[in-house]
Amino acid sequence: MLRIAVPNKGSLSEPATDLLREAGYRQRRDARELVLPDPDNDAEFFFLRPRDIAVYVGAGTVDVGITGRDLLLDSSSPATEHLPLGFARSTFRFATTAGTMTDLAQVDGQRVATSYPVLVETHLRERGITPSAVVRLDGAVETAIRLGVADVIADVVETGTTLRAAGLEIFGEPLLRSEAVLVRRSDVDVPAGLDVLTRRLQGVLTARQYVLLDYDVPTSLVEQAVAITPGLESPTVSALHNNEWAAVRAMVRREETNRVMDALYDLGARAILVTSIHACRL
Repeated sequence: MLRIAVPNKGSLSEPATDLLREAGYRQRRDARELVLPDPDNDAEFFFLRPRDIAVYVGAGTVDVGITGRDLLLDSSSPATEHLPLGFARSTFRFATTAGTMTDLAQVDGQRVATSYPVLVETHLRERGITPSAVVRLDGAVETAIRLGVADVIADVVETGTTLRAAGLEIFGEPLLRSEAVLVRRSDVDVPAGLDVLTRRLQGVLTARQYVLLDYDVPTSLVEQAVAITPGLESPTVSALHNNEWAAVRAMVRREETNRVMDALYDLGARAILVTSIHACRL
């Protein structure tokens, strides 16, 4: 039975649960459940703190888990990234008082506050930079400089509004681009059931990126239409009762849907329909 760790709270929890449910796995209905067996899929789910999941996977207590790339790298665990999951994306940046630093080398000898000390120390050490201290904080990192705890912070940055409100500005290249990932140990045999889990998750992730596009087009324009919708390998082209028209079906990237529909309509295609894909295997 595959033992899978799932975030029990925070920004990773709901998207991870939704992903697993779409992949056909049973998921808890009560937030108080800590362990959930899923015998139909030969799996068992453990709902754990996101920061602890890489540690449990690295220790072999569970086989695989969903956590953030940032949490994995900060854990010092022997767990390794197995599959990026495409949600909970974030960027880690250095920031300090506006107008004081422009280059990462200036962090040398400074105090750095962060919620990810291992990640920050590793990043700086690899670049030959030695801070005077790395101060671990569990939250509200942007206030550390104003309160005299640090000279520089390293934190998650989305729009930068919170940093600017605190009188800070970003400098240097991103420390890390993070997202939710499926993790496993790399120094042990692949757990039974991991291949199935991986295919299912990849199927859902692909289905979220694509839609199924159906349309009718004059037979004289099929080649031009197919050039607009090449599909993954090749689109399906079927004859209609009216032999002057053909029906075409192809997968199209979701974000390109309206542009493609406009192009097909301008070409002469009609009855253009879009259908969401729940899951797939490629």
